[in-house]
Amino acid sequence: MKVLIVSQYYPPERSRIPAEIAQELNAKGHDVRVLTGYPNYPEGKIFPGYKQKWRSKEQHDEVEVLRVPLWADHSTSPLRRILNYMSFAFTSATASGFAKEADVIYVYATQMTPALGPWLWKRFRAAPYVLHVQDLWPDSILESSMIANSKVGRIIRTVLDPWLRSVYSGAAGVIGIAPTMVKTLVKRGSDENKTVAVYNWADDSAPDKSTEKSSERTEILFAGNIGDMQDLETVVRAAKLVEDIPIRIAIVGDGVARDGVMTLAKELGTTNVDFRGAVPRDEMPKIYSSVDFSLVTLRDLEAFRGTIPSKFQASIAHGVPVITTVQGDLRRLVEEHKVGFTADVEDAESLSQAMRSAHSMASEEYSELQKRTRNVYLDHFSRRAGIDAVETVLTQAASSSKNKDN
Repeated sequence: MKVLIVSQYYPPERSRIPAEIAQELNAKGHDVRVLTGYPNYPEGKIFPGYKQKWRSKEQHDEVEVLRVPLWADHSTSPLRRILNYMSFAFTSATASGFAKEADVIYVYATQMTPALGPWLWKRFRAAPYVLHVQDLWPDSILESSMIANSKVGRIIRTVLDPWLRSVYSGAAGVIGIAPTMVKTLVKRGSDENKTVAVYNWADDSAPDKSTEKSSERTEILFAGNIGDMQDLETVVRAAKLVEDIPIRIAIVGDGVARDGVMTLAKELGTTNVDFRGAVPRDEMPKIYSSVDFSLVTLRDLEAFRGTIPSKFQASIAHGVPVITTVQGDLRRLVEEHKVGFTADVEDAESLSQAMRSAHSMASEEYSELQKRTRNVYLDHFSRRAGIDAVETVLTQAASSSKNKDN
């Protein structure tokens, strides 16, 4: 197939999934192109070595990459974030010539705006498109702190809902990242027969963590974006509640909420939380090898009950069990597969009890948990399984379109 990937984010940004799909599909013999923006995430500033212009082409191994300009931003300002999303939507939509020979278009939808171009192009008999939905819209923006004014929220929903229904119904395939998300997408217009769940994946080559848990101190890691939605405030409050036992929590990453979380830790006098800042991606295996559990936390929003945060897969790929406050699909997965501990959302007391349970595990018991965690990743969340499933959806979409043309 000739596949066009449309994604607002692409390396050198930390956007692993669209890049891995491009690489793997190319390795399988498909002709792959990528349409993306100029790298600026997560800092919101254009990366060194890049200067925005109307069109810029690069070659990533055998994958041709076309970059189009956008409003670079990753702040808490609703207006600037909307400009960031919409600017890429419109500039990418002007690149219809780059999509001209594609058999199928894959849209990596962390937000739905990258689908604008493929949705418009289809009206001129362009290639069918497949949506890989990472976040439900408009829920993820309306329920966040970015949109506090209810009148503004109603206006946004009035504008977006009809368009989103059209985008879903017009797709040749829709991929959700969790079962609950798939059900919601079908309710919102996606064809039930063309909508499937494919779990996101991590790096299958991640070194297996084979050490036993220390009997003296339990090391707990939070790694990733520190934003308003990650609810690190509850983590800090829970950490304060377990200062009587040897637990150490490392927060690795950066984001708009980092200063506020650090201020809270200082105000509470918390002594068992370390803020390490962002680290290069290639240092993460070493960090995972030094910890006993990984935190996966999100605020109590309905949209998050049908999502599986990528840090869950990253953790279990290394054989590191999790402690999670995310409700819905993720809580069910953790409890069903027995790969860690769960707590109630935005509840410091509940989270502190989960931390105490994790700390109290005997060494042999923890060793069995660690082995089971790694095996669950390989059986259900591996990169190969995920990309094969995406390829199947793309192939079906391309074949269906060709059959219609014939």
